[in-house]
Amino acid sequence: MAKGNIGVTTENIFPVIKKFLYSDHEIFLRELVSNAVDATQKLRTLASFGEYKGEPGKLDVTVTVNKEDGTLRISDHGIGMTADDIDKYINQIAFSGAEEFLEKYKDTANSIIGHFGLGFYSAFMVAKKVVISSLSYKEDAKPVRWECDGSPEYELTDGDRTTRGTDIILYIDDESKEFLDQTRIDALLKKYCRFLPVPVYSGDKLINATEPKWMKKPSELTDKDYLEFYHELYPGQDDPLFWIHLNVDYPFTLTGILYFPKIKNNFEITKNRIQLYSNQVYVTDSVEGVVPEFMMLLQGVIDSPDIPLNVSRSYLQSDTAVKKISGYITKKVASRLEDLFKANRADFEQKWPDIRIFIEYGMLTDEKFCDAAMKFTLLEDTSHKFYTLEEYKILVEPEQTEKDGNIVYLYTTDPTAQYNYIKAANDKGYNVLLMDGQLDSHFVQLLEHKLEKTRLVRVDSDVIDRLIRKDEGKTVNLTATQRNILTTLFQSSVPEVEKAMFMVEFEAMGADDMPIVITQNEYMRRMKDMAAMQPGMNFYGEMPDSYTLVVNTSSKLVEDIRDKATAALEAQIKPLEETVDADNAKVEEIRSKATDGKLDAEAQKQTDDLLAAVNSARDEQQKLIKDYAAGQPVVRQLIDLALLGNGLLKGKDLSDFIARSVSLIK
Repeated sequence: MAKGNIGVTTENIFPVIKKFLYSDHEIFLRELVSNAVDATQKLRTLASFGEYKGEPGKLDVTVTVNKEDGTLRISDHGIGMTADDIDKYINQIAFSGAEEFLEKYKDTANSIIGHFGLGFYSAFMVAKKVVISSLSYKEDAKPVRWECDGSPEYELTDGDRTTRGTDIILYIDDESKEFLDQTRIDALLKKYCRFLPVPVYSGDKLINATEPKWMKKPSELTDKDYLEFYHELYPGQDDPLFWIHLNVDYPFTLTGILYFPKIKNNFEITKNRIQLYSNQVYVTDSVEGVVPEFMMLLQGVIDSPDIPLNVSRSYLQSDTAVKKISGYITKKVASRLEDLFKANRADFEQKWPDIRIFIEYGMLTDEKFCDAAMKFTLLEDTSHKFYTLEEYKILVEPEQTEKDGNIVYLYTTDPTAQYNYIKAANDKGYNVLLMDGQLDSHFVQLLEHKLEKTRLVRVDSDVIDRLIRKDEGKTVNLTATQRNILTTLFQSSVPEVEKAMFMVEFEAMGADDMPIVITQNEYMRRMKDMAAMQPGMNFYGEMPDSYTLVVNTSSKLVEDIRDKATAALEAQIKPLEETVDADNAKVEEIRSKATDGKLDAEAQKQTDDLLAAVNSARDEQQKLIKDYAAGQPVVRQLIDLALLGNGLLKGKDLSDFIARSVSLIK
């Protein structure tokens, strides 16, 4: 029998293990089972090279719960250990202090467990005592028994094991009794060990599939195999759209299968959809850093022994290897999408509504993926035809190039609500794209950045002749007085609309076009759309929606309104305008004579009196026009019709519009 102290110079390594090196206590089971699997695989390797000439026998790992004596046992038939092996690999955790240790090995943390036996020592997170009973594969080896109660002291004696391999017996402490529950152990083994390369039994139940699909060659698998594996990983979900089989062995080792689930427009970056394995050992489902952010929308498995992990194998560390792997996955996914597009475009178009959000998100967040995706990204128009970016440019360039040479892509976010605007564009021979996805407010700006001499404009952001300027436009035949009268007449007749403001503009459209068209400022609308999705843009989100009431001066109805208003108001309004102009001219003259921009007291009083007279004359103009507007139901009717067409007429205003419509029909 031998007694001794575990080779550490810290007073006690175990509190460090429990509280610092491992953040999640349940992973002790993964570490111990992984060690057992490693020992089993080493025996297989020795046997294959002829270094072990005995009979391998049944090579598996068994986990046994014994509630009566409060133990959890992990048993294998691997290479086993001699007393010297235990002394070397278990007793010698050789470092002068936890801080020095962590600092020294922070850049090679993936090697810590194997080199220092810390995987084994994770057992003390849940056990008050641990016993090792082992018999080495070596000839004439003697069984050994090692025991430790969680202090640096251990006891090493002759053992009584008669078969090759190792038992690790954990005497579970009072705070960890959950690990004596068979259901809990089964769940943990299923989580961490379901794809280990050696059979793992929980009691008498086989837990794992030793040859997972991702470890096989793509040529060995059928579509049925891929679908069965997907439903094994994600029970109860719809079939995926398609998948990508990763298989590379240089300059790093990486295998896996990534699935494209049906996402549609339910945009949510749902993390923990991709499972990360290391040599078939489950590591984590938090794969940030290994796969680009946009691929969090995918599901599946990635397995790589080359991804550096910390001692608990729970958190990834960013380094060059990870970046290379991430770049490879991005390239592989883009290549697969391009192949699918080229192989069967009709099928790709059919799947487009489901994969569109993934591709757009990838293009917005990953420059390399964006460049690759420019080849297979599709644009859909309102007649549900699909075009590549190059095809669409060829389609619209002849008709939708404005006078300064820019190509204008028109789009709609709601083909039902914006139907009249789409129709006006189609009547002009213009094509309108469908951009109704949750990311399209951002994607529109990306396209403007990527496509040379191209603007994207929502179809309701202006009247059709101003959306794509072919010339300087028709002259609006209004005198200054008429413009003044009509501006106030229409402005004062717009009802209060919550969180909205309206400006009045005049445009000489066609005689058969609508008398009034409501448009929404493209820039402000984009800012508000993005504010709804991005923190830090609350300024735009709180601003009212900006609309323009475009009055068609070529409309017969508007001409009639203009003539009647001119006849009723011009005689009163014109003198007031002349007063305003004259008084403003006097103010400018006085200010032009100021010394160093400063007026003396007398000049300041003259200016104040003149400005007061200007404001009074303007107020009188406003009152005269507003009083006149109150008796013009046709003006309000035309405005309400425009508001109704944009979904902006609600509540009492809508009720009044209906009543007015009935009275005007009578």
